[in-house]
Amino acid sequence: MSGLELQDVTKRFGDFTAVDGVSLKIPQGTFVCMLGPSGCGKTTLLRMIAGLEEPTGGAIVLDGGDITPIPTHKRDFGMVFQSLALFPHLNVGDNIAYPLRIRGIAKAEQRRRVDELLAMIHLKGYGDRPVSRLSGGQRQRVAIARALALSPRLFLLDEPLSALDAKLREAMQVELRQLQQQLGVTTIVVTHDQREAMTMADMVVVMGEGRIRQAAPPVQIYRKPADAFVADFIGSTNLIPLGRDGTLLGRPAPGLALTVGADGGKLSIRPEDVQLVAPGAGEFTGTVTFVRDLGGTIETFVDVGGTPVTAVATPRERPGFKPGDAVGVTLPLQSCVVLKG
Repeated sequence: MSGLELQDVTKRFGDFTAVDGVSLKIPQGTFVCMLGPSGCGKTTLLRMIAGLEEPTGGAIVLDGGDITPIPTHKRDFGMVFQSLALFPHLNVGDNIAYPLRIRGIAKAEQRRRVDELLAMIHLKGYGDRPVSRLSGGQRQRVAIARALALSPRLFLLDEPLSALDAKLREAMQVELRQLQQQLGVTTIVVTHDQREAMTMADMVVVMGEGRIRQAAPPVQIYRKPADAFVADFIGSTNLIPLGRDGTLLGRPAPGLALTVGADGGKLSIRPEDVQLVAPGAGEFTGTVTFVRDLGGTIETFVDVGGTPVTAVATPRERPGFKPGDAVGVTLPLQSCVVLKG
């Protein structure tokens, strides 16, 4: 099989299980973002893939070969971590050339490869510049170029953009994704930033309590979450309890009853899919409790029989309701996802 495969990978630290039987197949050339709350096991899993941590159990297979016992320096992986770890006494070109030099690559080939990478990361002509004179985004690009110098079989990044300001971080997300598409290298990024994962990834792996809760393309993660944890973690959603008989907010919910198990469940609907209409015109009736104008969007918070429901609209679709108003609420069936309780 071409690509990376994790086979029941587990990591325990004493009595604590950080990664609990993770199995995952990542096809060659895929851009993967591992996403989850702090302590969910995503960084530990990345470190095991890199060879920096030894699994307690399971196997890590690359292109059909078991690499679990192979030490880090023999895996031919490129790695970028949060600290970047650039050498302050070396200029940009020498930083990028460092892994080539220690491998004994000829100086002429080093220069050719450095020039190629500088052009690729849009820093052509920066080879002689001290790293101390670079901006945060430029340092990030140099660290990426250094990790790619030896054309790695796998490219691993741990929170690589978290130290950048918001605007620069978004620009770097696009650049990193475009670079990966250009090179076709299998890439795994650990991040806590949902927007980052949705922007860059072919596959988003949502982790919780050491296990994979869902691994799927971004649009599937967002529109068809596997459970309430994923629905609540990715973006914002309304999680509304369902009765065992398929009732929703105390009323029958046609089309949903057959999918609800004996333990009831929850209905997930994104705020942008909730429709607010005139009182009496919707499926449910509620009272507006708060309105928040964020410029590009307007959030309206509604109390429906004691259950909070949030709706999001654009300024052009401004609903015109204010706190205290009665309002009709419609939850389009095609936008609803029923999740286990």
